[in-house]
Amino acid sequence: MKGPSELIELSAAAAAACARSRELDPAELFEAYRERAAGDRLNAFTWVADRPSPAEDAGNGVQRPLGGVPLAVKDLFCTKGVPSQAGSRMLEGYRPPYTATVVQKLVDAGAPLLGKTNQDEFAMGSSNENSAFGPVLNPWDRSRVPGGSSGGSAAAVAAGLAPWAIGTDTGGSIRQPAALCGIVGCKPTYGACSRFGMIAFASSLDQAGPLTRDVTDAALLLRHMTGQDRRDSTSLKLPEEIEMPSAEDLRGVRLGIPEELTGSGGGVQPGVRARFEQTLKHAEALGASLESCRLPHAPHALAAYYLITSAEASANLARFDGVRYGLRIDGAGDLTEMYSRTRATGFGAEVKRRIMLGTYALSSGYYDAYYGTAQKVRTKIAEDFRAVFERFDLIVTPTSPWTAFELGAKTEDPLAMYLNDFCTAPMPLAGIPAISIPCGLADGLPVGFQLVGPAFSENKLLGAAFALEQAIGFDGSPARAGQGSAA
Repeated sequence: MKGPSELIELSAAAAAACARSRELDPAELFEAYRERAAGDRLNAFTWVADRPSPAEDAGNGVQRPLGGVPLAVKDLFCTKGVPSQAGSRMLEGYRPPYTATVVQKLVDAGAPLLGKTNQDEFAMGSSNENSAFGPVLNPWDRSRVPGGSSGGSAAAVAAGLAPWAIGTDTGGSIRQPAALCGIVGCKPTYGACSRFGMIAFASSLDQAGPLTRDVTDAALLLRHMTGQDRRDSTSLKLPEEIEMPSAEDLRGVRLGIPEELTGSGGGVQPGVRARFEQTLKHAEALGASLESCRLPHAPHALAAYYLITSAEASANLARFDGVRYGLRIDGAGDLTEMYSRTRATGFGAEVKRRIMLGTYALSSGYYDAYYGTAQKVRTKIAEDFRAVFERFDLIVTPTSPWTAFELGAKTEDPLAMYLNDFCTAPMPLAGIPAISIPCGLADGLPVGFQLVGPAFSENKLLGAAFALEQAIGFDGSPARAGQGSAA
């Protein structure tokens, strides 16, 4: 049997294989991670399990595909009897009576719930500073943000507090924190994973996905997340099962480099651009062909994204009224006053900002000018991607225009904060998959490389990401890189 430090060094896929071959005891693996998560100094967790539940512990998951390897879950997913708070005072202490489909599928596959991870409130944010439970710290430098909104999941995996985690991506909320924390983050095709039990932000964009140490772990976790669910009418069955990636080269793969998203206008940090260009050389050495391409409407994606998501959030968050569940602030017998006091107290500043923007965009006289126009732009963006994929297999960009910035650096300037999503927002608008892999360091901080494919191209994406990952050889441990502490 392996000692605790040896257990933590194993990838999730390797740990699952060792559990199935009886080389390690899943109970010891769970306890090793539980102890680390309980000692979390990054504020990555909002709740940590004492032990696997009896249902999760049956047979210790040894003979199941995920081998009893514990899972960290973003607090946006409902988990029966466990605090599911969406990073908000509005749901503080809320324990739902059911579990989200994606979480249940992973538990059934042998991944017991390790803990719930911190996040931007209702997934609205790019830095994890909007959480009602305090900001998450980046394990590479605790004075910096981990990215958002799935920052707790990303920080936990990067710091070795969890072997893998799941998050949600609406405009980059998996890929961007993965890039800033030096791990892998994948957003699948819209509909690939059920949204049932995922607390809604923007229903036409929200999608669950894995955050892992490497591409193999991402593929393994994603394989057991996907599938049609009768409780989510937007869910669908992928045309092929997610495969374990094994590509050794990129021969025959045509990579497009969109001018609008690669910083030709100077919007990308120099260190990020250098790592991006270095990764392009790796891709070329592996046999890929590289050529620039155009996505003419991509620069408008951010504006369209924030209008559409704010409008959908305005509708989705109307259910938090203090009547049925969650926070309730009485209003001296007046129902309207109770609504007002509850929502004013329960929602944070960023959530209020987006609700007001969305309500305005949907209001009479402004609907066509704002929400309607944003949806037309969304259609144009999708058309641009379809046209590009007639010539190219995949598109590549930096994941984030810059590395992790200091806590508080952008909280007073919402527009500067929103620019974090510049490279990641177009893909959810088109409903297509994308993955971010670490491609090196800039000034001692991780940089992400994003690969994007057409709908249902997850296997092609994972294969290309795997080949590049092997060529890059990035060491994803902040502690081993001398940049931070593992816990």
